[in-house]
Amino acid sequence: MPPLEGAPVEIRILPGLRDEYGPAHAGSFIHPRLIHLNAALLANPSELQRIFVHEIFHFAWVRLGNPRRRLYEYLVCREIREGTAGELGWSSEWRKMALTPGDVRERSRRWREYVCESFCDTAAWRFSGVRRHAEYTLPAAARRTRTRWFDRAGLTSGVWI
Repeated sequence: MPPLEGAPVEIRILPGLRDEYGPAHAGSFIHPRLIHLNAALLANPSELQRIFVHEIFHFAWVRLGNPRRRLYEYLVCREIREGTAGELGWSSEWRKMALTPGDVRERSRRWREYVCESFCDTAAWRFSGVRRHAEYTLPAAARRTRTRWFDRAGLTSGVWI
């Protein structure tokens, strides 16, 4: 995990966490700088670690700035054009599967949410230390490309959250 810089983020452990889709592992609230984690994650440290890194990177996404966010968007757009299946977490994969060509072309809200979740899932894969997981379905070549993107974007030396 790269060093994190920024104001503190409050972490709350809650039983039976849910969101608008049903049971949830976690949720991030950017402006109050708050993360909710499902208490059930405490029984599985590696899953807790993976989910926590994903949530922290929601704060990094906001601080990344439009130019770097757009570069990441171009990367995943190219993957989609090339027919690359899979993702590095369920939160991005189900969103990717729900995309239409119009979502990508028009940069719809559904598209932008997918891109953000893809970024956070990629960060969790890259930095959580969890090397294998059933949700890691993105092919190895695409994983290498994303790793290079994170390196070039300067996210391995430090992250503003």
